[in-house]
Amino acid sequence: MSYEKVSQAKEIIVGTKQAVKALKTGHVLEVVIAEDADPKVTTKVVQAANDLEVPVVKVDSMKKLGKSCGIDVGAAAVAIIQ
Repeated sequence: MSYEKVSQAKEIIVGTKQAVKALKTGHVLEVVIAEDADPKVTTKVVQAANDLEVPVVKVDSMKKLGKSCGIDVGAAAVAIIQ
């Protein structure tokens, strides 16, 4: 479900650092995190999303998440923008 949501979103931000920046702007509707990503990498994004009460959805694969973003590498985090 979330892979389709990412691929159909009008605007997304890929990557943990960029997702945290986007969360701080207040324009993020939802954050998608890959469960197979290193927790050291995703913790800041999840924490920022929780602090700002933005829903966090987990998916199983970085590779599939990257593919649904239209990139050839895995993605640990994706922010769906308004």
